[in-house]
Amino acid sequence: MLALQAVTPESLSAAVGGLSLGEARKVIGAIHRYGRLPRSVRNVRRTSLEAVRLAGSIPELALRATHRSRIDPFVKFALETADGRIIETVRIPLERPGRYTACVSSQAGCGLGCAFCATASLGFQRNLEAWEIIEQVRVVHRSLDLERRERVHGIVFQGMGEPLANLDNVIEAIRVASEPSGLAVDGRTITVCTAGIPRGIRLLGREAPKVRLALSITCARPAVRSSLMPINRAHPLREILAAAVEHARLTGLAPMWAVTPLENVNDTQEDARELARLAREFTERSGVRPRISIVPYNAIDTSEPPRFRRSCAERECAFRKILSEAGFPSHKRYSGGGDVAAACGQLAGIRSIPM
Repeated sequence: MLALQAVTPESLSAAVGGLSLGEARKVIGAIHRYGRLPRSVRNVRRTSLEAVRLAGSIPELALRATHRSRIDPFVKFALETADGRIIETVRIPLERPGRYTACVSSQAGCGLGCAFCATASLGFQRNLEAWEIIEQVRVVHRSLDLERRERVHGIVFQGMGEPLANLDNVIEAIRVASEPSGLAVDGRTITVCTAGIPRGIRLLGREAPKVRLALSITCARPAVRSSLMPINRAHPLREILAAAVEHARLTGLAPMWAVTPLENVNDTQEDARELARLAREFTERSGVRPRISIVPYNAIDTSEPPRFRRSCAERECAFRKILSEAGFPSHKRYSGGGDVAAACGQLAGIRSIPM
């Protein structure tokens, strides 16, 4: 049975005999406008609407908890799938009032084992279906004040899981989200964040050329990166960046490189110089300059002493100065919602369930 909130007009028309493409667009528009399939839709035949009703439904994720940060406007939603998996979605406020980004999960859990990410503690559970991804955006949409013209302006695949390990469903969700008669989110405001799967990076460029790519670089030194991100052993950074060069040449879009400085681990001057070297090489090969984003580390455990600490201001400043002097100024990302474990790297599902 079709999940009607996660189909494009073309796929709906093909799946429902006698439903014209024009009718399919109107049906999908009505579903996303009203949150349900209305009894009647203007300029859609009754027989067509009944055929849609028989062919599909609008499944939902159960909202188990809503956590509103007390220090900033971030909101985290804990959602339960039909098979009891807990996934998390974050509503991120943008600078322009009334606009929000939906930070969505692509998997329940994650199998990559990144040392500085709480989701890794869950292990891989399963891939999310396209409708389960779209439903997260709809949950964020339902939390907005529509009378004040609040809206979901963008989507970032940076929640739980590795998006490129679930690429088919992620691509389908992107198509639905950017469909003008559906959620109508501009593809240029959608970002897919990855630890680095070369084949997925290339496919993303071909299948969704308007969508932006973000790479979790973490460390430019191979041995250190492998200790923090085990995927580096299967897909070394040089292979990931080669795929990113192809992506940039195909799309013309500059990728974002995310680095989380960890005190005395990957925040040395050597780290900064090696990162600048990679950025220079990437620019020469691709013709575009990567946008370097410094993402402060957010604590994920309460052990004493903790395994990692956020780099101090002095070390971070020195790191960024080296990058800037090499011609690669960086942007420091604000990672909000830390008091409700909604910040980057803190999503761990089960922790959000009230006891």
